[in-house]
Formats: sequence, structure tokens, C-alpha cells
Amino acid sequence: MSARDRLQAIKQMVTNDKKVTVANLSQIFQVTEETIRRDLEKLEGEGFVTRTYGGAVLNSDTLSENLHFYKRAKSFLEEKKAIALKALPFLKNKTTMSADSSTTVMALLRMLKDRGELTVLTNSAEAFHELAHSDVNVVSTGGEFNKNTLSLQGILTKEVIGKYHVDIMVMSCKGLDIESGALDSNEAEAEIKKAMIGQATEVALLVDHSKFNRKAFVRLVELDHINYIITDKKPEAKWISLCEQKGIQLIF
Repeated sequence: MSARDRLQAIKQMVTNDKKVTVANLSQIFQVTEETIRRDLEKLEGEGFVTRTYGGAVLNSDTLSENLHFYKRAKSFLEEKKAIALKALPFLKNKTTMSADSSTTVMALLRMLKDRGELTVLTNSAEAFHELAHSDVNVVSTGGEFNKNTLSLQGILTKEVIGKYHVDIMVMSCKGLDIESGALDSNEAEAEIKKAMIGQATEVALLVDHSKFNRKAFVRLVELDHINYIITDKKPEAKWISLCEQKGIQLIF
């Protein structure tokens, strides 16, 4: 088994059991305990686990990320509304957009219901419910339905996205890192977001203040591909400086 496959297997075990031990993993994968400790160090660096004496436990942030869509939607509720309001001016002259299935972007979609000239391409099943009686034109990506995230995923979803080009893509993520860029915790969701990014003229990242300097398991996109970062509070000086260097419009 390759190191990459072993990490994925350990990640799945931690997700299922919420904790693992070095001795047990060493026996299962037939590698040294030192190798397992390095694996757990890597997963801790990515924010997936917290190491303990003799093992590791699932990171509390990861536990919250695995909550159902409706439970996640209740967290940082006012911050999401504030971010959505700040994003509205950047959509004023846009007629086509793609939207991911995040709860933050859903807060924005709820404010666009009277935009009859706007067409939205999305993999969010919740968006179909919210916009069913709106003036917005909604295009579904199709795909395999994920009941936990209320989103559509898979090969079919990516193929459909590739048929469209949009003025702007709006999305959120699980973490922002100076070196790694935007990060996510769900690989299937990240693949859909990457496909949307590739088909958009501009990309707007909507994130609350808790996402800055936060690690997640999957690299989503480098910051060079982001045009706007819209958040609810003023970030640290290093983030303001970085956005200026990369030509990212930072709104807070």
C-alpha cells in the first residue's frame, strides 16, 4: 500500500471510530510505529486529527464539518448574512453564475430571488428548493445525490459543468492558508468546485473570519485563481498584504 493510500485509509478509520492508536495502526498496515506517527503528524498538520498520547482523535472542527447541511446552516448565521449582503454589489451586472452547495453561498442565493435576468448553475439540491418560486433561472448539474450535504456530485456533475461558461463562480471553503490557498474537507465536493472554477471568468470566495489560518484535508485552489474574498471581519495584516500582492479584492 502506498503512503497516500495508507493516509486515506487512516483518515477513514478516524472518521468511523473517532480515534485510533499508533500500535493498532502499525499492526494493521504492517509498518513501524514511527511511520504511523509521521502519518498522524501529517494529518494533524492538515487539521484532520488531534494527536494524543499513543494515538490521535478526530479534530473537533472536522466533526462539525461532517454535520448535516441544516445543522451547519445554523452556525455563524449572522456572519453568513453579512457576507451575502457584501457580495451583492459584485453580482449586480452579472447574468450567469455558478454556485457551490455551501451554507454561506445559500445565504447569498436567498437574496437573489428577484433577479429574473440571472441564470444560476448549481449542484445544490437546497438551491432548487429555495429558488423554485423565484425569478432566477436555475440550471442543475445533475449527478449523484449526497443526502448529508444536499448536493449533487460525481462524473456526470463535472461533465455538465464543462458545458457552461459563467461570469462568476461563488463558493465557500473550510479553510484558508497563506501557502496552500483555499482548502476543503470533502474531496468529492472539492472536485465539483474545481470544475466550476475552471468555467468561470471570475471567482468569489465567501468565508467567515473563522476560516482564516485554518487547515483542511483537501487543497481546493491556489489564491491566484481568486478574484474576490468576502468576509465578515477585517483579517490580519498578512492577509491584507497578500491580497494586495495577488490582486485579490478583499471585502470585509
